[in-house]
Amino acid sequence: MAELKIDAVVFDVLGTLVDEPAGLRAGIRALTPSPDAAGTERLLLLWQRYIEREQRRVLDGDRPYVPGDLLDGEAAGLVAEAAGVGDPAAVEALARSARRLPPWPDTVAGLARIAGHFPLIGLSNASRTALLGLNAHAGLRWHQALSAEDARTYKPDPAVYRLAVTVAGVPPERLLMVAAHAWDLRGAQALGLRTAYVARPVGDPPTPSDRFDLYAEGLADLAGQLGVR
Repeated sequence: MAELKIDAVVFDVLGTLVDEPAGLRAGIRALTPSPDAAGTERLLLLWQRYIEREQRRVLDGDRPYVPGDLLDGEAAGLVAEAAGVGDPAAVEALARSARRLPPWPDTVAGLARIAGHFPLIGLSNASRTALLGLNAHAGLRWHQALSAEDARTYKPDPAVYRLAVTVAGVPPERLLMVAAHAWDLRGAQALGLRTAYVARPVGDPPTPSDRFDLYAEGLADLAGQLGVR
């Protein structure tokens, strides 16, 4: 650990610190009366694939940038239509479920522990408005929370990671990007940030060819590897 000298820790939010599928499942169950497990998973997959596809279209230049909460509204409409629900209030409630995501059991204590030793920066594809709701609902502790909306694009575009570098005011190699998604860490790595993969049940695990600086089983493990007691 002596060779890993960092001045701040940058955390991904969705999937890394909050259980996004769990929150969306709760919204889907509230949308339609007693959906079975298979039906809920089908609608969840519909949401996830839509968001992934539309963010990719923005990254590829096939769609002008729109903030994440607008995409959430579109996804909610798609899911509601598939569930046979046309009530606009129900669709809006489903869209807002993307801001009410439960933290993982180790998130709040882990952030507090690490925040006692390093400045913490949240860096999310969620919009500024959605990020405010996410932080409040999950009790996330930050010294600064940054939305990809400020770069008008989405991770893994380098412009998003550059937001954290600019705010921290240090060279990229003095920042540690923490995520449960290997694709996110690769994006940060391309800009020169150090990287830490944290295992979560819903993430994008590293491939054999990935070479990240740290691999942690959770935030307590990460804190220990950072020398935080």
